[in-house]
Amino acid sequence: MKAIWNGAIGFGLVNIPVKIYSATETSKLDLDMLDKTDFSNIKFKRVNEKTGKEVKWENIVKGYLLDDQYIILEDEDYEAASPEKSKILSIDQFVKEVEVDSVYFENPYFLEPQKNGENAYRLLLKALSQTKMVGVGTFVLRESEAIGMIRPYNDEVLVLNRLRFAQEIRDYKDLKIPAKKAPKPAELKMAVSLIEQLSQEFDPGMYEDTYSESLLKIIKQKAKGKGVKAKKAEPAKQGKVIDLMAQLKASLQNSKSKNAS
Repeated sequence: MKAIWNGAIGFGLVNIPVKIYSATETSKLDLDMLDKTDFSNIKFKRVNEKTGKEVKWENIVKGYLLDDQYIILEDEDYEAASPEKSKILSIDQFVKEVEVDSVYFENPYFLEPQKNGENAYRLLLKALSQTKMVGVGTFVLRESEAIGMIRPYNDEVLVLNRLRFAQEIRDYKDLKIPAKKAPKPAELKMAVSLIEQLSQEFDPGMYEDTYSESLLKIIKQKAKGKGVKAKKAEPAKQGKVIDLMAQLKASLQNSKSKNAS
């Protein structure tokens, strides 16, 4: 793994030097875009809009359009905007993890202690585990400020979850949300029973990317010249009055039969 950030966690008056590594990788198949006339690979080029010529990476700079004029930014400009946040993630507060709604979650990253930071790293890891709290602060990652939430993972490593800012969450008031009408007591009781019957500890290992696996099988079949029969998915039922009690009863019965087998 390659580190994408090199700095420190500010924990009170303690600085913990760390490196940040991406904690995830995609399971999607790497599909190329081709010209359907001859299956040639489609290439993307960075082209100067005036000359039409391709521009090399080393000749590309970034700029902000202000009053019809581009202001070019250098590496030192990013650091000058917030020098402390470009190298330090200072924990501003400790909160209960359940208080952070999942709508704010973005990408997870692993934190690795650097030399002379091992003891402080382990201390923070254990303290967070014991208190069931997470640390929240801001830092600069890839030329933009981010909220970071630090928490233990498997009681072995600290994970940094990047969070969205509140202003990034869209307002849902324009959606057609059902009116605040209480459900029927009998339906609610049965829905709660179904939830309780299906309740268990979360096991991420039981979920796999079976779509990519199935798609790869189709690719291998086509490579051997075999045809593929497509199964049509049943369309979603819409515009029909649903008998909730009947569906809930059937769901409970189906769940019981599965548990019995």
